[in-house]
Amino acid sequence: SSVSFQDVLAILCLVSLAAALDFKYHHAEELEAYLKGVHAAYPAITHLHSIGRSVEGRGDLWVLVLGRFPTHHKIGIPEFKYVANMHGDETVGREILLHLIDFLVTSYRRDPIITRLLNNTRIHIMPTMNPDGFEATKVPDCYYTQGRYNKNGEDLNRNFPDAFENNNVSIQPETQAVMNWIKNETFVLSANLHGGALVASYTFDNGNSVTGSLKGYSRSPDDDVFIHLAKTYSFNHAIMYKGTGCDNRQPFPEGITNGYSWYQLEGGMQDYNYVWGQCFEITLELSCCKYPPADQLEKFWRDNKVALIEYIKQVHLGVKGQVTDKNGNPIPNAIVEAKGRPHICPYRTNEQGEYFLLLLPGTYVINATVPGFKPMLKTVEIHDSTGNFSALKQDFSFSEVSIRSRAASCPKTPLYQELEQASAAVKPTLHVLVLTTVMLVIFK
Repeated sequence: SSVSFQDVLAILCLVSLAAALDFKYHHAEELEAYLKGVHAAYPAITHLHSIGRSVEGRGDLWVLVLGRFPTHHKIGIPEFKYVANMHGDETVGREILLHLIDFLVTSYRRDPIITRLLNNTRIHIMPTMNPDGFEATKVPDCYYTQGRYNKNGEDLNRNFPDAFENNNVSIQPETQAVMNWIKNETFVLSANLHGGALVASYTFDNGNSVTGSLKGYSRSPDDDVFIHLAKTYSFNHAIMYKGTGCDNRQPFPEGITNGYSWYQLEGGMQDYNYVWGQCFEITLELSCCKYPPADQLEKFWRDNKVALIEYIKQVHLGVKGQVTDKNGNPIPNAIVEAKGRPHICPYRTNEQGEYFLLLLPGTYVINATVPGFKPMLKTVEIHDSTGNFSALKQDFSFSEVSIRSRAASCPKTPLYQELEQASAAVKPTLHVLVLTTVMLVIFK
């Protein structure tokens, strides 16, 4: 089909728009125009799509995907995401993600590190999860405004299913869109960008006695990995690692905190990602002021630039591979986990039989299980592979299996609540055992 002069002109306008990204706040139309411009200028390494709409329906939840294969998942290439502006009045993340996009596309094929990063990672960037809230914030303010919420007045970071208690919320369109997105991609690592503090916060945000919340810290089975992820960001940030917090009100040693230790919240997005999405997510609080003046945006970009890139590289930590049957066909829904760190919702292979486990350097036993068959155990020695842009590869082949494993989904009920009730039921027998042992020792 022939291309008209007007089409060429429109594309040139978009390309020039993509080339000139100012340090200012971009409202809905400008944000959309910028993303479309980037995609028009770099069609080979970008894919732009909307994963849903906000309550008002005017705001699309745009995601720009970057990588050598932007349109679809490729076996062995992990999926990474950044989400910003889920609280509409927390605005810094929204703008620095646009600058991150700009940096990635302009550095591809020029900077060898960025080139390797994009060739070996599929990066999804959602600059705003709450477009209505952003537009509703008429007067920028350092402190809380109504724009925090979506158009229905709901806090999107209290709106996800919770693994600890029944939070009985009505799931919002923005939340549902993100839940569907998580279900449809094999996300391995993620961060959501907030404002109002300066700290990297990690799972769990909620807790009970099973996760140690009685001691004021809610520990996940991958606590060591989460601490590493949070420190990767804080130590590559210009000042976050100093841990002074904001106005020295609340010091955060090394610029990180366990979410629950800071303050308890239910229905949070990072816990949902980890429990039900098999995706490690941390929450990045990037500015003491929620909606700072636009003339500070350039400094925020400079302060965060290195940390944003170094954090993406962590998607290549640990071990990955495929589980196949005797004919070499992938087995979906096989359980693959490292021994000693079981997830309450077992981590399973995707449609291509793939698994990705983020693990720090060390020796691990990886257990692959296909229901009804003997599990396979393999001992692996993991080194830091982030510089090579590929986790250690360890495949599993079940020679006696020639069936596709049935679909297995994890219930959305508060799973840790059930675990706590189960462990409480066991406690009396434990007490009796301890008592008996003590009596024996005394009478000896």
